[in-house]
Amino acid sequence: MLLLTLGYAFIAILLVLVCVDATSLYLAHKRADAAADAAALAGADGFTVSVGPDGATAVLTDQGVHDQASALLGELGTATLVSAGTPDGLSARVTVQTRWRPPVLTLFVPDGFTLEATATSRTALR
Repeated sequence: MLLLTLGYAFIAILLVLVCVDATSLYLAHKRADAAADAAALAGADGFTVSVGPDGATAVLTDQGVHDQASALLGELGTATLVSAGTPDGLSARVTVQTRWRPPVLTLFVPDGFTLEATATSRTALR
C-alpha cells in the first residue's frame, strides 16, 4: 500500500511541476504578444504628415516604424525587435522575440525555446 501511495504522490508532484511550467510558458507568450502590440502601436505613431491637393494624409515609413518600435522596446526591455516596417504605408507590422526558460526543470519539459509574436497597427488621420 505504501508503494502505491508513493507512486501516486510522485505522479501528482510531477503533474504540478509540468503545470507550473505550462503556466509560465503561457504568461511568457502573453508578455511577448503585449510587447508586440505595444511596439506596433508605437510604430504606427511614427508617421509623417503629407499635405496634397486632396488634403492631409499620414504616411508611414519603414524607418519611422522601426525607430519608434525599437525605442519603446528599449525602454520596456521585455523583448527583442526582429523586424519592423510598413507593408502599405498605413499600417505598422512589428515582430518581436523573447526567450522562455522553464522555472522548474523536469524530464518532460524542454530546456526552453524562443517565442515570436507579430502585431499590426493601423494609423488614421482625421
